[in-house]
This record gives sequence, C-alpha cells and structure tokens, in this order.
Amino acid sequence: MTRPIIRFQSVSKYYRRRQSRSLREAFVRSLSRRAADGLGPDEFWALENVSFDIAPGEVVGLIGPNGAGKSTSLKLVSRVVQPTRGRVDVYGRVGALLELGAGFHPDLSGRDNVYLNAALLGLSRREVQRQFDAIVAFSELEAFLDTPVKHYSSGMFMRLAFAVNVHVDPEILLVDEVLAVGDNWFQRKCVNRIGEMRRQGVTILFVSHSQDLVRSICDRVLWLDHGRVRADGPADRVTRQYLSHDLDRMEAAMRPRAGAGPRPAGGKRAEITRVTLLDEAGQARSVFQTGQRLVIALDYVAHEPIPSPVFGLAIHRQDGAHVCGPNTDFAGLKLPDLAAAGRIEYTVPYLPLLDGLYLVSASLHDREGLVMYDYLDRQISFRVENRPDSRVKERYGLMTLQGVWTHHAGARA
Repeated sequence: MTRPIIRFQSVSKYYRRRQSRSLREAFVRSLSRRAADGLGPDEFWALENVSFDIAPGEVVGLIGPNGAGKSTSLKLVSRVVQPTRGRVDVYGRVGALLELGAGFHPDLSGRDNVYLNAALLGLSRREVQRQFDAIVAFSELEAFLDTPVKHYSSGMFMRLAFAVNVHVDPEILLVDEVLAVGDNWFQRKCVNRIGEMRRQGVTILFVSHSQDLVRSICDRVLWLDHGRVRADGPADRVTRQYLSHDLDRMEAAMRPRAGAGPRPAGGKRAEITRVTLLDEAGQARSVFQTGQRLVIALDYVAHEPIPSPVFGLAIHRQDGAHVCGPNTDFAGLKLPDLAAAGRIEYTVPYLPLLDGLYLVSASLHDREGLVMYDYLDRQISFRVENRPDSRVKERYGLMTLQGVWTHHAGARA
C-alpha cells in the first residue's frame, strides 16, 4: 500500500484572538484556562480533531467559509505552525503560496528575493541560477526585477511568488487563494501551470472560494466547517453539497428583506411597492428550475404624474456576476405617463440559468436616466435548483445555451 504523502492524525490547532498585553494578563489567562480545563475566553480552535490522508499525486481542494481552518491546514503542512494536538506527517519538498509577501524581504529587489525565497524552499544558489531565467520569464517582471519589492503591487508579489514556487520542483504545492489578486491573463497562466504539475504527479492542495475553479482543478475536495471536516469526497459531489448549504445560509440571511410584502410609502413621487416572482401558473414562488417560465411582476404607485417612465431590472448571481439588465426602454416599450397604481411584468419564457442563488434589483426612472424615482438594490432573491431527473443535464457555468451535440463519423476536418 502506498504511503500517504500528507497525513493528519487527530490534529487540533488553537489560536489567541489577541496577545497578552502584560505578564499579569497572561497569568490571569493561564489560570482561566486551567480552571475551565480548556481554552481561555480569547482562544479558539482553528482545527479540531481533523484526520485525513492525501496520496502522492492527488489534487485536493479545501473549501469552506472564512475561518473554517483551510489556511491553518496549509500552514501545518508547510511547517509554518505546529499542531496543538495530534500529528502532521509530510513526506516531500513543499512549495507554498500562502500569504502574499511571505518569504520576501521588502527592502530587497525582486532579483534578490528570488534567491532568498528559493533558499528558504531548500534550493542551493547553483540550483537557483539554473532556474533563474525561467522564473523571471514566467513572472513577466523583467522590467521590475531590480526594484525593491516593497514597491510591488499585490499582483506583482503573486507573480513572483508563484513563479519561484513552481520552478523549485516541489513534490507538494500549496496554493491559498493567492490567484484571486492576479489579472485574468496571469490567473489563466497559473491554472495552466498547475495543470502541467498535476500531470507530472505533483501533489497539490488548493484553497479557493471559486467552486468552478476547484472543480476544474481538483479530483477530491475536503469541506471544512468550524475547524472540522464536514465532507470528503469527489470534487463534483462535495462542491455541490457545499454550494447547496451556502445557498441555504444566504437565502435565510436575505429572507427578512426579500420583498414579499408591500413596501410602506416613503414620500417619493413614485415607487415600486411590491416585487413578485411568478411561475407559469401565476403562483408566487422563490425556487425555479432551468427551463421554467419566470415572470417578474412590479407593482407600483405614482403619487403625482410621472412622464416617460422607464422600469428596469438587474439580475446578479450570488457571487456578484451580472447576468442581465433589461429595461422597458431597451425593449422599445413606450409606457404612458404614470398617474396612479399599476403593475408591469417582465416574462422569461425559458429560464436559462443554472443552479444558484440569484438577486433581483428593480428601478423606476425617467427616460433620460436623470431622475431615479425608486430603486431596490438586490432586495429580492430566487433560487434555481434542478433535480437529478431534470431534463437539463448541464452542471457548470452560469446558463445553458440549449445547444445540441451531433456526431458525423468519418467527416473530414
């Protein structure tokens, strides 16, 4: 049986929220902990009784909310910190992309920091010289190589750190959310490089809040929650479980402002009093399936005549991705002047959105866009949730294009 390259055995790690300011305070804290036979009031478990094995060549994603223990797990693997309890075994050279700037001296140039960082990772000067040109070329920082890194942006820090770590021939690569600070081009370059290392058999632990990125890179996912392993399994299954849990939590947090009831009058010239989401039967609901009919109904009241009104909508996914922004003016619908109460509806015959939580904004303004009579910013939510037996078989991305695959055997290229 192959020996794991990383093994966590009943690992726990605690931290203090703040350091003692005096010897007296430290003494009182130590007494408090002994009296309770546990942690003091300013201490918490970042990890608690965590056990797992990672085999050589596995690509494992760590997901979970902030404070779940993901970064602490990587720090334990890289020996930046030691466990409070339990044991962490690591067999192999580790390349770690943890906190930005870790392993760099701010007063040294980029060139000097390449040698410094590589030395901290165990490379000799001769080995660094052999890889130096490749490191610089990958980072694309030739013009700034002799600039002190304290003048680097966060994206430049990430470029240099990533370039060093992937060129020191690590057997284990740790990546902790650092790709989030780079530009899109360099992020894609890094993902491609991670893919190459994966094919070469490098073991990779990858932390990210992007579930799509985790699914595309990782074979297996560990879901951490409050310092414990909540799920461990294939990337697709575990990320779906986590997304469903995350959507439940977000939906519950938004429920008090979901706009189900009428809004009180606020002294405005005109206002949107209610936003309702309807299905094909005209029933109000908050959960839809891909392909279903969706009607967004806006009830309004004009307290005085409103000439040339325009109603608009914006739909965002829960991660902030802007889905669409239709309005009556774009659609060529010229509305009469508003003088009383009424309703306007926006109908989507076939909802193309895939699984996720979506937020709806609504607005009422004049045609020139100079006067905003009312605006509800992401105060209404709905959820798209497809059953396993759904006709829609697509899983990834924002929406389905309803494309059809065909195969032509023997066709020429």
